[in-house]
Amino acid sequence: MQPFLNRDHLELRARVREFALDRIAPVARELDETARFPWDNIKAMAKRGWFGVPVPREFSGMGRDYLSYVLVVEELARHDASHAITVSAHTTLATSPILAFGTEAQKSRFLPLLASGRVLGGFGLTEPGAGSDSSGTRTRAVAVPGGYRISGSKIFITHGGVGEIFVVTAVTDPEAGSRGITSFIVCKPTTDLAEAGRVGIGHWPELPYSEGVTAGAKEDKLGWRASDTRQLFLEDAFVADDQRLGDAGQGFKNFMRTLDAGRIGIAALSLGIAQGALDVALDYTTRRRQFNRPVWDFQDISFGLAGLAAEIEAARLLTYHAAWLKDHGRPFGKEAAMAKLVASELAASSARTAVQSLGGVGYTTEYPVERMMRDAKACEIGEGTNEIQKIVIGRHLLKEMSG
Repeated sequence: MQPFLNRDHLELRARVREFALDRIAPVARELDETARFPWDNIKAMAKRGWFGVPVPREFSGMGRDYLSYVLVVEELARHDASHAITVSAHTTLATSPILAFGTEAQKSRFLPLLASGRVLGGFGLTEPGAGSDSSGTRTRAVAVPGGYRISGSKIFITHGGVGEIFVVTAVTDPEAGSRGITSFIVCKPTTDLAEAGRVGIGHWPELPYSEGVTAGAKEDKLGWRASDTRQLFLEDAFVADDQRLGDAGQGFKNFMRTLDAGRIGIAALSLGIAQGALDVALDYTTRRRQFNRPVWDFQDISFGLAGLAAEIEAARLLTYHAAWLKDHGRPFGKEAAMAKLVASELAASSARTAVQSLGGVGYTTEYPVERMMRDAKACEIGEGTNEIQKIVIGRHLLKEMSG
């Protein structure tokens, strides 16, 4: 029994696992090959409440703890990382900043739509010249009567096309450095109006759409191919005063807190990939025979997979602990960075080991491990590269040593 999990956690995990086996596993390969956004499964997951797991019930969420959300992401990623990142990015990057920093009016206006999965959301932080150095934001927001005019662009935005509600950052005081960055809630219509109309979610015409906010072409990615990733353009887009998120100049501080929580989600996603790859390798090597014996009987195979299982369990405990700290209101920035670093590197090594264990067929699309290997790479980059995680961890260590 996991020390962090109670009966409610276990029941939720079982429901997500059943859904993933029944609805995701059969279509994951085709979705990856066609890079098609899984609208039908999005609707099914929204119906189950999985886009608002840690959001209070008063805002149409499930009212569960953050660890429950981690379990959902992990189990989805066990079969397809694209489904998992759709839930993860929507929850931690789009919804959580509004929940944490929004006014009561903003929460009442936007959270029910996001938590119910009625529309999808995204987070506009990364720019062509501001990746790991997010303090180098160049998008500008100029105060005008009644609001702001925002001009700039954001890249690699999950749900940049399909989403409608975005939290974006822009410079409001160019002379103040990172203290001159402010956050805003910006809305635009989904690019998939036909599909949204077909499934009955994804579009809410009563949102305050800002003219000048548009999505670029869908990125053709190595992994997470069924996830929608695009550039987001803001061309003299007007955003009303009541859509500024938090105080002016607090954007950098607030999105750093958002990324801390998001790293736990990426760690969970990485765990799912690692566990999924191990699942496939175990099944294959115990059935496949070479030299008149199961492949599992060869010690280098069995030892390698046994060691991998131990590493996954260690990374799982690290990830769950970070979520537990967040749920209990304790500092978790260092632990989140550690979980993301360890789990994402493990996802990559687990997928490589699985491919090697399967031999030639592991290199084909007949088995999902080649897709898992491609999907795992993004985990080492998203929510801050692993090099950034080491910087974050190092700063925490020095602070602890001096304090």
